[in-house]
Amino acid sequence: MTWIWSNLDLIWDRTFDHLILSVPSIILSFLMALPFGWLAHRYRASRAVILTTVGLLYAIPSLPLFIVLPFIVGTSIRSPLNLIIALTLYGVALMVRVVADGLGSVDRDVQQSATAVGFSGWTSFWQVELPLAGPVLLAGLRVVAVSTVSLATVGAVIGAQSLGSLFTDGFQRGIQAEIIAGILATVLLALALDAVLVLIGRLLMPWTRRSAIGVVARPGAVARQEVTT
Repeated sequence: MTWIWSNLDLIWDRTFDHLILSVPSIILSFLMALPFGWLAHRYRASRAVILTTVGLLYAIPSLPLFIVLPFIVGTSIRSPLNLIIALTLYGVALMVRVVADGLGSVDRDVQQSATAVGFSGWTSFWQVELPLAGPVLLAGLRVVAVSTVSLATVGAVIGAQSLGSLFTDGFQRGIQAEIIAGILATVLLALALDAVLVLIGRLLMPWTRRSAIGVVARPGAVARQEVTT
């Protein structure tokens, strides 16, 4: 504990470095997964090809990818951009299937009703399908956030500054408290980002919160409705 209290500034700096790597990767992976997931949902013939291809990205070991990627994109191995690109690819690999499944969960009758009232395909996607698929997308994004925070620590092996640097430095210097601090800070950061995503979901999708409250408040009414139907 003495080491932790004496090095709070260092822990905060590494936490900030970790955020710089993680947050852009999470956002970019979500934005990039949307069109691929939409294609996999919209055109069934391409679903297997798209999902299999992006799924293979997650099978690539992280450390070799961090080392090989600079030769492809022209960045340095220790560049934060190198890690952000790699982490984004892993996030896309997870999110594309989530997007496809989320859009597929939208009731077809709702889509047909939107078309009947004059919504174009593009308008229906943004104003009907995407909001209704929101809870599924949020659940997938939470998984991506935790995965990204975890994978970002591996970058310390190639010299990129992050909370993983506390692991490597602690091992090299034999400071157990530094290793524990890195583990705890990584877990807390993942929990904090998860809480932020939940809060954003509640703000952007207030109808899901009201629905949940209604089900809890009137379980008997819901049960009676299911029986009568």
